[in-house]
Amino acid sequence: MHELMPVLLFAGVVATLLAGYPVALSLGGTALAFALVGEVFGLFEPAFLEALPNRLYGVMTNETLIAVPLFVFMGVMLERSRVAESLLDTMAMLFGPLRGGLGISVTLVGMLLAASTGIVGATVVTMGLLSLPIMMRRGYSPSLAAGTICASGTLGQIIPPSIVLVLLGDVLSSAYQQAQLEMGVWSPETVSVGDLFVGALVPGLMLVGFYILYIVGVAVFRPEAVPAMPREDRPVDGAALAWRVVSVLIPPLFLVVAVLGSILGGFATPTEAASVGAVGALILAAARGRLTVSTMREVVRQTTMVTSMVFLIFIGAAIFSLVFRGFGGDDLVTEFLTGLPGGVVGAVALVMLVMFLLGFILDFIEITFVVVPIVGPVLLAMGLDPVWLGVMMAVNLQTSFLTPPFGFSLFYLRGVAPPGITTVHIYKGVAPFILIQLIVLGLLALWPALATWLPGVVYAS
Repeated sequence: MHELMPVLLFAGVVATLLAGYPVALSLGGTALAFALVGEVFGLFEPAFLEALPNRLYGVMTNETLIAVPLFVFMGVMLERSRVAESLLDTMAMLFGPLRGGLGISVTLVGMLLAASTGIVGATVVTMGLLSLPIMMRRGYSPSLAAGTICASGTLGQIIPPSIVLVLLGDVLSSAYQQAQLEMGVWSPETVSVGDLFVGALVPGLMLVGFYILYIVGVAVFRPEAVPAMPREDRPVDGAALAWRVVSVLIPPLFLVVAVLGSILGGFATPTEAASVGAVGALILAAARGRLTVSTMREVVRQTTMVTSMVFLIFIGAAIFSLVFRGFGGDDLVTEFLTGLPGGVVGAVALVMLVMFLLGFILDFIEITFVVVPIVGPVLLAMGLDPVWLGVMMAVNLQTSFLTPPFGFSLFYLRGVAPPGITTVHIYKGVAPFILIQLIVLGLLALWPALATWLPGVVYAS
């Protein structure tokens, strides 16, 4: 019975999440209930929970996690500044003469918003409200239009700065140190959020390139699905359009250079760069005349809500981790993964498959805090590169935003889509983009240097 308790605990947490209970309460509450039952039947040692105060103190004093509220603040402030509207209008006029030009515009704007905000919900909703009606009026395939917007909105989860990478980096850092200590390395190396930021750049840009290639392919083989914009819908061209492109691109590019440039140049940690981004967002909002008292109140309120949710999940995850370990779950997972046929390749393949399938029913936060702390130490103890593993997991987690029935991007777009767009259109539209994400995941598996080369160059000194 003792060997079954970790499995039952994991299943209980998943069942509670599927029932609709909040993530933090599902993790902490289910774990405490199992701990109580285990103590009554002599299967759990309560002393494991004595480590909880130290765990919580460690969460609250973790400097890396300060980046979470700062990046959220930056993203919400930029969304209120309506940077996306200007970008979409300008890019549509720039690429409008091409078949598929509107789709390419949406992808590029999604990339720029990802590199400057990283907030998926705001990006999908904004582009859905602004671009989807235009694409439908111009005769775009409903499924292609919906899929392009959903997929472009999720780029914020892999292109830094990304909340996913911040949370994943913190969890993997602990897992990496734990793996090294178990291997007898008493001066463990660390993997930082900055490492994951740099490692995710090339795969993120690869995704953008593959998205655009897919749209170009549709334009070649199914031109009627992606018609060009007529001349009357493009009132600005020539020198005026060039000036507009430059003036609209400067603000988000300034922010990207300030945040990512300070990290890549070694001038700032991700947390310090997040503060630079927050200040930059304030400056851009003021320059656009959007920095009002009501805007600040709303931005601070949303930032506080998201940050409180994330840190409450950290507390629930800490309780779950202690109880899972108390039942011997770590040893069970280690024995299972190391005993798989194929060795480390088989273990990684199974973990990636499980994470992908869980993405159909759970979101990235739940998978990050339930699955990664369990399998991370085992996989890293097998000698895997932590940056490569982190980027692989990040790309895999990105698919959870698109996989039905619980993909968040699908919900966001469905809420703002015009009547002509059905749920079937959205599901059909995201299918090719999910396949593209899996192709990139496969390329990362075959060529780990796609994730490890750039960090090696940046941090060579």
